[in-house]
Amino acid sequence: MSLFRRYYAQFRLAVRITVAGLLAYVLCQLFGLAQSYQAVLTSVIVMQGSVGASLKAVLDRLLGSLGGALWAVAVIVGLQSLYPFHNVVVILVVLVPMALLAAFNPAYRAAPATAIILLLAPASINGPLAPAIQRMAGIALGGFAAFFVALLVLPVRIQGTFAEAAGRVSARMAELAAILINGVNLPGDPGTIQRLHDEIRKSISQAELAAEEVLREKATHLSEGPDPLPMGRALRRIRNDLAMIGRVTSEVFPDLVRERLVAPSQTAAAAVAGFLADCGNAISGRASAPSLETVEKELAQFSASLTGLRWIGPMRDLPDDVVGRIYGLAFSLEQLQRNLKEFVDRINELAAGGK
Repeated sequence: MSLFRRYYAQFRLAVRITVAGLLAYVLCQLFGLAQSYQAVLTSVIVMQGSVGASLKAVLDRLLGSLGGALWAVAVIVGLQSLYPFHNVVVILVVLVPMALLAAFNPAYRAAPATAIILLLAPASINGPLAPAIQRMAGIALGGFAAFFVALLVLPVRIQGTFAEAAGRVSARMAELAAILINGVNLPGDPGTIQRLHDEIRKSISQAELAAEEVLREKATHLSEGPDPLPMGRALRRIRNDLAMIGRVTSEVFPDLVRERLVAPSQTAAAAVAGFLADCGNAISGRASAPSLETVEKELAQFSASLTGLRWIGPMRDLPDDVVGRIYGLAFSLEQLQRNLKEFVDRINELAAGGK
């Protein structure tokens, strides 16, 4: 049972693919479509993990296949005198424009395949248009079957997928913040820091892909909820703040500086890390954001400790680059505090939209 829960998304997608293929075949029999393989194959290919992704795949398949079919029919009719004798020329005339179209616009990825299948298929006594119509009918029927199953059989709303991806970003940033903000006192392991940066970038990319699908579902009135793009921007801003803090703390500060910043850096790191971890849980569960009060207090104290160093006599003799790093860290912490406030607003918007 634990294995089923762990791979529930994969099992769910497998069920949806199977049901879509069976439905496409049944519909072909009901409508008397001779080439049922087109419908079944299309339904299997376009079925995706969410309703929005399935809709995009269906539309891309239909659009690309229609473009390829129309071009193939036009070439066959226009060059029918060359067709039996110069197959290579005709294939090039059909394939090159469709390949370029697919290369520049992924929505037409199915165009080259459709065009070449119609071109090389056995000639029909009813002319080239009849096979093209049959193929498009099969693709349309398979696309309908896939979308119908995506909508009704174990449906997955991409809002939930987006929330999970955004929650993972916040959780990873919590780990990174704990290391980088405390880097004033104890420099972190470069390998661990790089790994967390890579995981955050990957999770942000996944969240942004899910956000595109959310917008697609909203545009077709398949779902409701807040615009996901502001949440994505908030996550990127916090990641950039952490990167700035990491650059400042990557070099060890002089002992004179470190001994005065040990306590405020530790408490600030713990507060920010705990807050971001709680935010990750709130986003995934589409709950309200945690309180920012403790974080604001600790970041303000840390910033005050940094800027207050200039009033300590021995600090006046510090190298200019060290002084610059101190003020750079104070500025980064202020930016982080400002962006965390916006982050709270975005989390609460997501929570309100999920109710």
